[in-house]
Amino acid sequence: MKKTKKEKRKVVTKKICRAVKRNDGLEMKFMTEYTFRNFHEVIASRYPRRTMYSVFREDGSEITFLQFSHQVKAISSYLISLGFEKGDKVAIIGDSSPYWMLFYVALTNIGMIAVPILPEFSEREVAIILSDSEAKGVASLSKQYPKVFESIKETGLSLFRLDDLVHIPTSVGIPEPLDFTSTPGIPMRDWKINQKDLDSFKPEEDDTASIIYTSGTTGKSKGVVLSHKNLLRCADLNTDVYIKLKPGNKVLSILPMSHVYEFTIGQLLVLLQGLEVVFLGKPPAVSILLPALSEVRPHVMLTVPLLIEKVYKAAIAPKLKGDGKIAKLAKNPFVSSFVYRTIGKKLKSTFGGRIKFFGIGGAPLDAEVEKFLYKASFPYSIGYGLTETSPLIAGCNTKKSGHSPSFIGPVVSDDDVILLDKNQEGVGEIAVKGPNVTKGYYKNEELNKDSFTPDGYFKTGDLGYFDKKGRLSIRGRVKTMILGPSGENIYPESIESLINNQEYVAESLVVPEDGGLLALIRIDIELMSKNLKISVDEAKKEAVKYVASMKKSLNSQLSSYSRLSETELQEEPFDRTPTQKIKRFLYPKKKKE
Repeated sequence: MKKTKKEKRKVVTKKICRAVKRNDGLEMKFMTEYTFRNFHEVIASRYPRRTMYSVFREDGSEITFLQFSHQVKAISSYLISLGFEKGDKVAIIGDSSPYWMLFYVALTNIGMIAVPILPEFSEREVAIILSDSEAKGVASLSKQYPKVFESIKETGLSLFRLDDLVHIPTSVGIPEPLDFTSTPGIPMRDWKINQKDLDSFKPEEDDTASIIYTSGTTGKSKGVVLSHKNLLRCADLNTDVYIKLKPGNKVLSILPMSHVYEFTIGQLLVLLQGLEVVFLGKPPAVSILLPALSEVRPHVMLTVPLLIEKVYKAAIAPKLKGDGKIAKLAKNPFVSSFVYRTIGKKLKSTFGGRIKFFGIGGAPLDAEVEKFLYKASFPYSIGYGLTETSPLIAGCNTKKSGHSPSFIGPVVSDDDVILLDKNQEGVGEIAVKGPNVTKGYYKNEELNKDSFTPDGYFKTGDLGYFDKKGRLSIRGRVKTMILGPSGENIYPESIESLINNQEYVAESLVVPEDGGLLALIRIDIELMSKNLKISVDEAKKEAVKYVASMKKSLNSQLSSYSRLSETELQEEPFDRTPTQKIKRFLYPKKKKE
């Protein structure tokens, strides 16, 4: 059958991409130019009829790569018709969905700037971000609309509904939160494409694509400026470094796209290779996640450590540490490797049976959990990076030979990483320079001066160490490191890892207190109640005694200068950032209050 003119599209092959010669010496892999316009046009040419996005158990949610590109152009044309210009900023707040990405790419397709806002941010935080970023509009999901309602009333920002990509014009008025879903508006995906307008709004590689406000463990959000090149180079460079993937392989997406870890690695990187991304569409509760894993059977998943740590503590650790047959066999050096591989196969089956890449990032992974994944030959990969580095700085592949427990892996080939102010152990602050590194923080010259060395290296604030093979290990944060009584470096994260591996411990935090070290320890009361066959109230009383008794056993495993002076029961879960890091700045002050 002959192809019609409409079907005769130039396919931008990998060969064409790799033949591109650049002045900066960067070798292209899946793109010919690092802009979001090139991104959607290239993937549409390469995988036009393949499904790009869908939502789990939502009929009609499928969208092909070609449909995605066409709708991006339609939305971009509509935004231009509204009078938006290159450099204008529009915030996006909502859970991950195909429409989130459509709107983001439509903005950046014409040189506008997206301001992704984590859906967990409070109304106050959202208001501050909208003001600080100088946003001219907001795209909001109905669920998050109450958080932006007051800001829109006060400032008159342009309003877009993310549920169906509809613009609600000012002539309609500002809808009340209860009316937002039903308020009529103009569907942007059906707008007539104006190619002449699009041609005059072409983005450049160094144009700002995103300003991402982080919710850090120190409490204050800061706007990280990332260019088209920062994000897309990071994705393109690492497409085939850690795992070989094929068009049509499936990704199950459970993390917020407003976080750069999910955005770059879980979206851009896999879409460049023609994978289908399936959104869970709901919070990853076990009742939703398990059926999705069974039906989608993903080849790729990204998660934060908390999820796999919960799986390990709930389903695996009791078998390996108990008194049963499996625990005895696991301790037998002649058969232990077989036991771990068998459990690993069962775990892989739980994740759908086809998992090839299980990415873990966003926070440190518990050492005991990693040791299990390694012994079980589970296809996990740990990555290290920050929002400021788009995000990847170092990582490892999924093969057992590529792992070394307690080490992340080698630095990505683009980056130049040095360690500042190294101590006698060779531990220093990680500083990085490369095409994935931010231009700086938005409207914050003072912070920019503090965050970069005079010769242009970005200071991550993380403490690291390199082994002889060039693999990076993270030892803690500069700001959390505690000086011992004789000037020793104490890394609270290492002590917390030891505490977290004790029976019944859910999580812990070590902080300096009155010249010593205080460990706040949260116990899994329900598990204790179940195992000891006592009531929940009795378990709560038992937990207080248990935490107090832990001090002696823990200190026997710690160096003299890093021993705990006090252990206390933490009754409530720790406050965490959207990426599940504990907000250390709240403790122990919050406990006292």
